[in-house]
This record gives sequence, C-alpha cells and structure tokens, in this order.
Amino acid sequence: PPQYEDLVCFRDRKPGAPHHYLVVPVEHMGNCKTLKTEHIPLVKRMMEVGKAVLQKNNFSDLNDVRMGFHWPPFCSISHLHLHVLAPASQLGFLSRLYYRVNSYWFIT
Repeated sequence: PPQYEDLVCFRDRKPGAPHHYLVVPVEHMGNCKTLKTEHIPLVKRMMEVGKAVLQKNNFSDLNDVRMGFHWPPFCSISHLHLHVLAPASQLGFLSRLYYRVNSYWFIT
C-alpha cells in the first residue's frame, strides 16, 4: 500500500462504497476519542492523503466524498483509522446508516 511519510492508505476489506479506503498512522494511536488539539494537522493530512488516493484512482468529485471516524465502542480496531468513501451518493442503505454523518457512531 502507498505510504505517505507517517501514514499508510489501503482499501477497506469490506467496502461500503465503490471507493473505500482507510488512512492509518504508522505510529500506533488510540481511537478518535483520544484525539487532541495537537492532532489537528495529522487529521488534516489524513484527509489530504484520502483525497490524493481517490484522485490517483480516477475519482475527482471531491464534493461527493464522505470521510470520518467510527466512535467507540463502534470501531472494531483500537487504532486510529480514517474512512474515505466515494462516491458518497452511491452508498447503499446499510452503508448510509453505518457511515451516517455526525451520528453518535460516526463523526466527520
């Protein structure tokens, strides 16, 4: 998988959209609940990597993208990972539920 300095990006093994990637810090970090103000540049970089990977895979409508984190206890692994899904307009019923914007289990 492509690596961007301290971040790795790979396809989700159970994709919820035609494009579904995970952007993960190489260094272990807890889940999104442990994020603090000093992590803002990291999260912004994670989103930039997500956008870059979409563009590399010929997806260019960055207004039709959903990015976010599952909120504990709704995350299956306790290592920070950003979900990047596109096109958001093509999410199936369960994915629309599972990756619902600012629900109590998924935060953008």
